[in-house]
Amino acid sequence: MLLLETMGMAGAGIGAGLAAIGAGLGVGRIGGSALESIARQPEEAGNIRTNMIIMAAFVEGVALLGVLTCMLIVFK
Repeated sequence: MLLLETMGMAGAGIGAGLAAIGAGLGVGRIGGSALESIARQPEEAGNIRTNMIIMAAFVEGVALLGVLTCMLIVFK
């Protein structure tokens, strides 16, 4: 039984790490694409920036949900 608990905690740690890495990559792509869009159409910078912030918040929210789920597995 001890081995299963240890493997569960290791899996939760790996899952939390993957969620954090995925969020970092997602926010990076959002930011890069937004900067490219603003460079192409500077007059739409306000709209692009607003959409970028909203999408980054969604990505971070999903990542936080993944990390919290992994933490619940560890501390159950």
